[in-house]
Amino acid sequence: MSWQHLPEKISPVLFTLGPLQIRWYSVMYLVAFALTYLLVLYRIKKERHYPYSQEIVIDAILWCILGLMVGARLGYVVIYNFSYYLARPWEIILPFHFSSEGVKLVGLSGMSYHGGAIGVVVTGFLYCRAHRISFWNMADLFCPAIPLGYTFGRLGNFLNGELFGRPTQLPWGMYFPLDPTGLLRHPSQLYEALFEGVFLFSLLWLVRNKHPFEGWLLSLYLIGYGLVRFFIEFFREPDPQIGFIVGFLTMGQILCLIMVAIGVGLYLWRRSVGLKTHGTQP
Repeated sequence: MSWQHLPEKISPVLFTLGPLQIRWYSVMYLVAFALTYLLVLYRIKKERHYPYSQEIVIDAILWCILGLMVGARLGYVVIYNFSYYLARPWEIILPFHFSSEGVKLVGLSGMSYHGGAIGVVVTGFLYCRAHRISFWNMADLFCPAIPLGYTFGRLGNFLNGELFGRPTQLPWGMYFPLDPTGLLRHPSQLYEALFEGVFLFSLLWLVRNKHPFEGWLLSLYLIGYGLVRFFIEFFREPDPQIGFIVGFLTMGQILCLIMVAIGVGLYLWRRSVGLKTHGTQP
């Protein structure tokens, strides 16, 4: 079936400029950042709850992108492959692999979503504190827009042929050229693009104008992403250097359960703060 062999027909390289390769993966992430910016810009122009200028939005996004990249890289190093990078600390920041065969340019492979999320929260909090902006209000501004960016980020994973799913016999399974086993596998990147991206974006976008208390969209985002990702992990191939952590659970699922718990706790806390502030049921 042609569908099953689709990944084998896709080149991860969009085009080359001399020695420089422009990959679909990088382009998809640029699209994701651009979409997030445009959606946030639309909200500050159309909605009265977010009194921010375009310049503040741009500055906040640049800070968050920095936090995302640093957090995602360090998260992968610490959570998923600590022993490897403990022996090769230079590979954390240098895109080279050193071996007896010489030095090879391999890029910075390995990013953690949960590490990136922590990085965004930390840099976003520091930015808001430095500019005397409500962190909870700013988080509620960005959260409904962020999942649509995941759609293109996960499409980038698919076009790159990475993060494929577990073996399957279902007719929509695919063969991925980076899979050394050559098995038919779930296209879990597309599952994530649909549910972590389109589904979660649609849900948060529909309720974005409800404002029971500041921080509620952030809490819904944490709960929603954690639940969706938890179930999709059953179709995603675990990282080979880790495998399963607790019985049938992967590291990603354990982190998602923690994420959901934080989201529920945040919802209850911010709701109680809203009740005390307004004195009425939010």
